[in-house]
Amino acid sequence: MISTPTIRHIAGGIALALFTGLATANPNTDALVTTDWLADNLDRDDLTVIEVSVNPGKFERGHIPGAVNFRWHTDLVDTVRRDIIDRASFQTLLRDAGVSGDDEIVLYGDTNNWFAAWGAWIFDIYGVDSVRLLDGGRDKWEAEGRPLSLRPASHPPGDIEVSEADESIRAFLPEVVEVASREAANTQLVDIRSAAEYEGRIIAPDGVDELSVRAGHIPGAVNVGWGNAVNEDGTFKSADELRAIYAQAGVDGSKPVITYCRIGERSSHTWFALSKILGYDVKNYDGSWTEYGNSVGVPVTNLAGTVWGGQ
Repeated sequence: MISTPTIRHIAGGIALALFTGLATANPNTDALVTTDWLADNLDRDDLTVIEVSVNPGKFERGHIPGAVNFRWHTDLVDTVRRDIIDRASFQTLLRDAGVSGDDEIVLYGDTNNWFAAWGAWIFDIYGVDSVRLLDGGRDKWEAEGRPLSLRPASHPPGDIEVSEADESIRAFLPEVVEVASREAANTQLVDIRSAAEYEGRIIAPDGVDELSVRAGHIPGAVNVGWGNAVNEDGTFKSADELRAIYAQAGVDGSKPVITYCRIGERSSHTWFALSKILGYDVKNYDGSWTEYGNSVGVPVTNLAGTVWGGQ
């Protein structure tokens, strides 16, 4: 069962009422596909299925038939700088996977679809809008006993053209510091980590390598753990449920939002929920806490009273 951390709203310490219709954005019913839909459409020539998993060897040990593999650690990031993949490399990656301009793309992955959602964010940055996420991801597909293939997929080269990077959906440290310092008060920060991370009781979940020297959260951020957005089987809750959940924390779509976590993958999942399903104006801060918590001269809120290294 996926845990659902307590929703916390620290700005003013008051939980807001349920959504009252302030947001004008409409839910996007095309953002997701079901496992039934994908099983029925796997043979389509104009459909490309892409796995974006984080655990090495997962794809090789079995994947959705016909799927190609994008390795999050190397394929969707710049391996020299800490950055996302550049436009030319991304276009080559897609063409080598057989993607053409009119194709429909379905992304899925392990670990609650976090990294598949990151993939969806990258596709959005480069203007590829015919992308949907498999609701429930790899876990749901496997839990239903659906077929997995060991055969590597091979597709004729595609001809897709991708756009220049749209940085309007990506937040960088200077902008986040402006929000934290109340210089950009119109923007809301949503910390999607666990309550323990948010409060500063721990720096990161057990067993992870990417750490910061400071614990806590960005001042002014509200805490809505990513798990609040999903059902027990990993599928997203309905648009109405999502709208109410985030409205309780004061996030109703009336202001721009920046999501963040530790390295940007869990926050991509919440970015997807808020941006793609609810249609809110959302940026993902992929630098997240590993950048912010290691930065000199930035304000930090620590509710647990820890100061350095989580001690």
